[in-house]
Amino acid sequence: MGITKKVTVLAAGLGLVTLSACGSSGDDAGTGSGGPKTVTLVSHNSWAASKDVVAAFEKQSGYKVEVLEDGDAGQAVNKAILTKDNPQGDVFFGVDNTLLSRALDNGLFQPYRAKGSDRIRPEYRVDEDKHRVTPVDTGDICVNYDKQWFSEHDLTPPKTYDDLIKPAYKNLLVTENASTSSPGLGFLLGTAAKYGDGDTSRSGGTGSGGGWQEYWKKLKANGVKVVDGWEQAYNEEFSGSAGGRQAKGDRPLVVSYASSPPAEVIYADPRPDTAPTGVAEGTCFRQVEYAGLLSNAKNPEGGKALLDFLIGKTFQEDMPLNMFVHPVRDDARLPEEFTKFGPQAKAPQTMDPAKIADNRDRWVKAWTSLVLK
Repeated sequence: MGITKKVTVLAAGLGLVTLSACGSSGDDAGTGSGGPKTVTLVSHNSWAASKDVVAAFEKQSGYKVEVLEDGDAGQAVNKAILTKDNPQGDVFFGVDNTLLSRALDNGLFQPYRAKGSDRIRPEYRVDEDKHRVTPVDTGDICVNYDKQWFSEHDLTPPKTYDDLIKPAYKNLLVTENASTSSPGLGFLLGTAAKYGDGDTSRSGGTGSGGGWQEYWKKLKANGVKVVDGWEQAYNEEFSGSAGGRQAKGDRPLVVSYASSPPAEVIYADPRPDTAPTGVAEGTCFRQVEYAGLLSNAKNPEGGKALLDFLIGKTFQEDMPLNMFVHPVRDDARLPEEFTKFGPQAKAPQTMDPAKIADNRDRWVKAWTSLVLK
């Protein structure tokens, strides 16, 4: 996911982040009599965690945690698959429901049922017979809007997918490329879940009687702008973000996350009483991220301990203000900033990972031909 609060330091040239806050033993990078002393987490670039939380795990488990950040989610998953016979680490974090089938079909993970998995909300559980992945966090991909822009133009912000194709919102929306960006793909899947695949009886709205492709034809005609990734869309093109205001972004609508408004509040100095951005709740798609023990992991016991940690209550309650995602445990408390400025959508679009697997590549190919050409 695209928003993080970085608390770690990038090792020069390697993309390797050491999260240890404990003293080293001199043997912590190799194999001693007790087995490997380092456990390595492979992740996308949006990983973040509080130093004291990681330090507590290291002290309790005896392992030093290292994180190898490997680009965006799609890039990281593809590289992990290519290196699965000689993996870069022990645990992979960050494969979401839009890419899950690709990881499972390619044998990326080995089975392990993490301790505490019974506290994970049932709606986020998958692969229950083999336990190759463990749900870690969830978030909603939604259109965000710039409150000040809409107020100054005396225009009501859009609420639904159908609103986005109305003439009043022409040339206002920027989204990410569905073939290169996780939120871009999530937005495409949300429209597919909403309007179907060309069956007019399942279109679910007046915006497109011919399925998601007809909807995107109308969205393209209404001036949607497509950029490569979230950073460019949100921090350069979107007029409502801090980065967008500095970059003189001129699009008051952007595909981002339901957790973007609290991020705008938390990072502002001074903090405003209300978020400068809002969420169009009728445009949300529920994203779930998973972690798994990599096949051929060099330190499987350390990897199992790390997976237990990722769904432990301490880490689950630490995530929201670091990675701006929601916990999957039913007993994890949310910080006030989330409950006040970034609640989850009440009725987001969802799609079974198996359906995504059956259609993703075909839909992305059709979307690319339709929207980018």
